[in-house]
Amino acid sequence: MPEIDTGNTAWVLVSTALVLFMVPGLAFFYAGMVRSKNALGMLMQNFFSLGLVSVLWVILGFSLAFGEDVGGGLVGALDHIGLANLAEIPGFGDGALSIPPLAFVAFQMMFAVITPALITGATADRLKFSAWVLFLGMWSIIVYPVVAHWVFSPGGWLFQRGALDFAGGTVVHINAGIAALALIVVLGKRKGWPGDAMPPHSLPLTLLGTGILWFGWFGFNAGSALGANAVAAQALMNTHIAAAAAMCGWLVVERLKDGHASTLGAASGAVAGLVAITPCAGFVGIWGSLGIGVVAGAVCFLAIQLKFRLGYDDSLDVIAVHLVGGIIGSVLLGLLADSSVNEAAPDGLLLGGGTGLLVNQLIAVGATLAFSGIISLVLAKVLDISIGLRIDDEQEAQGLDGSQHAESAYSLGDIRSMGKVA
Repeated sequence: MPEIDTGNTAWVLVSTALVLFMVPGLAFFYAGMVRSKNALGMLMQNFFSLGLVSVLWVILGFSLAFGEDVGGGLVGALDHIGLANLAEIPGFGDGALSIPPLAFVAFQMMFAVITPALITGATADRLKFSAWVLFLGMWSIIVYPVVAHWVFSPGGWLFQRGALDFAGGTVVHINAGIAALALIVVLGKRKGWPGDAMPPHSLPLTLLGTGILWFGWFGFNAGSALGANAVAAQALMNTHIAAAAAMCGWLVVERLKDGHASTLGAASGAVAGLVAITPCAGFVGIWGSLGIGVVAGAVCFLAIQLKFRLGYDDSLDVIAVHLVGGIIGSVLLGLLADSSVNEAAPDGLLLGGGTGLLVNQLIAVGATLAFSGIISLVLAKVLDISIGLRIDDEQEAQGLDGSQHAESAYSLGDIRSMGKVA
């Protein structure tokens, strides 16, 4: 084992906590955008990911993602079941990393937790909790660790090809985004959509969630340097600048198209920028992050129109923000990667590096879309046939909070005369 660097270890441990904090941030972000009768349903679906996925990651998921390569870069072996043999993780035994293996396991666990949680925004208001539990468990074993192995593990076939993904453009956002699309195709539309108004019940809650996500994203992206170093500093700055630029880009296009700049647009634009910079954070310079942010804000706003044109009900715009944003960042990395920022990346096409990186990025995007999309569609169809994916009409009218959890997010009691509460 290499000598442990305490500074690097401290930063990765703090980053792990920051990424965990993103889960309640995401929960609040989504909960504020649904109607009040579904607020707890959204919170529960996200929080439950912390429980189930963490357990599955320790037992099996980590080994599938980061175990010794099997099948020419397709998946990890089972040599780390139950977190056994951690000293043999590729990158540790050869001295390449200076943090304890368990710190790396914990950091990557939080990525595994939050990735499927992103899907819940697309299925809001109508997905059975029992169906979500089963989909979440199967997806976290069959889909997520396989794509993570391809891209993040030194033995993965996309890693070996030279595809880059600093913190999860393909593994997290494209992976979750295409899975969300597959799931809602089988799940169907909310009753009354798109004709009935379904406004957010608490935009302050959504903005609070946005702030928590923005804060946590510094750990998500800068922590992926796996050390307290110059690349981490660059990734942190790029993360912030891209989010800020994307917010501006979203609001400008929204103002031009709809005649106003909304608080929901500000929140969504910032998240779109955070998504798009994720694969690029430690590989591009400041001007690259500015450009990526502006493009992501504008394009992701326009991508919302796809659901109305194509007829799929993506309740909280997961496809427009995470799928499209992840594709934007992953592809633009092939154009804007800067070897002076990180020598692990070749220069992108616009910096004189040729087309090689861009081709590899396109292959990584296409492979993730195909694998995750097809497997997610099959999982959704199997669950729909066996136990049913969605709640019935009466339960949908009642809301997820009451029908799935026998609770209410806003139980004010029975107000009597004289202001007393029964």
